[in-house]
Amino acid sequence: MSTLGIIAILTLLYWLYITFDVHKGIHLLYTLPKSTKLPDKPPLVSVIIAAKEEESTILETVRHLLSQNYPRLEIIAVNDRSQDATGVRLEELRKWSQNKTDIHTPLQIIHITSLPEGWLGKNHALYQGYQQARGQYLLFTDADIIFAPGTISDSVTYMKEHDVQHLTLTPNMIARSTLLRGFVHFFLFSFSLFVRPWRANLDSAREPGIGIGAFNMVSRSAYEAIGTHRAIALRPDDDLQLGISLKRAGFRQKVLSGKHILQVEWYRSLKEAIIGLEKNLFSGFRYSYTIALLACLGQLIFFIFPWLGLIFFWDWRGAAYAIAVILQIWLYRKLMFRLMSKRGDEAFLLPVSASLLLYTIVRSVWLTWKKGGINWRGTFYSLRELKKK
Repeated sequence: MSTLGIIAILTLLYWLYITFDVHKGIHLLYTLPKSTKLPDKPPLVSVIIAAKEEESTILETVRHLLSQNYPRLEIIAVNDRSQDATGVRLEELRKWSQNKTDIHTPLQIIHITSLPEGWLGKNHALYQGYQQARGQYLLFTDADIIFAPGTISDSVTYMKEHDVQHLTLTPNMIARSTLLRGFVHFFLFSFSLFVRPWRANLDSAREPGIGIGAFNMVSRSAYEAIGTHRAIALRPDDDLQLGISLKRAGFRQKVLSGKHILQVEWYRSLKEAIIGLEKNLFSGFRYSYTIALLACLGQLIFFIFPWLGLIFFWDWRGAAYAIAVILQIWLYRKLMFRLMSKRGDEAFLLPVSASLLLYTIVRSVWLTWKKGGINWRGTFYSLRELKKK
């Protein structure tokens, strides 16, 4: 049998296995239920936001948090060395909220002017927020997330009722153009097939864990037990690593869909998405050239080749690739609906999106190698320094 024939068979077997695995486990990934009654003694929740050059989004995020219906809440917004008006806007919002009789949630602003050695800026900012936090539960979130009024109430109730130490939610991701939507959704799709986030909901397993930057709510005791953000001080994928560390330590973790209560516009253009992802994709492969190479081959063979096979092969290999494409489309639509209630109508862009992601991975590795490190939020970190953590 020819090499191309072997690749066709392996590709078909891969998609058959993935389809079986997703079908078997995706029921574990369900939507966060709406709470009917808060715990008798609601715990204090500290929301911690790290913001750097976020003047266009931070106000809306904080205002939605101030509108939460949860009775015991504090918000700590950390202005991480911003050169724009982020700090000014936050201070204005704090004064405004203090004068509103219908807002009882305290808003604390921390201004960071320098970054100590051995830290990424965001991780350091979140850690500084934690040091000021008083809550039994800590919610780490981003500065561009829109929260429905009952988000924190629903989350705390779920964590208390199910004895969960870490809850992470997938948001509804907004994209302005079809091509951007296809790329962003494909990244989520391929990431989900790689990580299998629903497996984090298996209490019997220590691997894999997961964390999502839009919403990472963790009990204070669990967070301190894994060493806080100090333990992941130089990880650009801090949200994911937080979840991995918690799961590995044996804490009960749940990843649920928050598509009805969380919303984020991750990137505003395709160019911005590629530039944003190329900064930290290599870190997801633990800065290993071997793992990155395998990831590139996987994208090429399992996601792009099947579409090419439909065009160039008119024998049994083409039939095998056709089945692989059908399964790819079916799984894509199924996951998009489960995670975000999206129909996945942009599935026809799958080969284009896969090619763009492959390009982004290659650029991420090449730029990191060329520079000897990464530029992250205005600071350069050498590859040798990053590999220490």
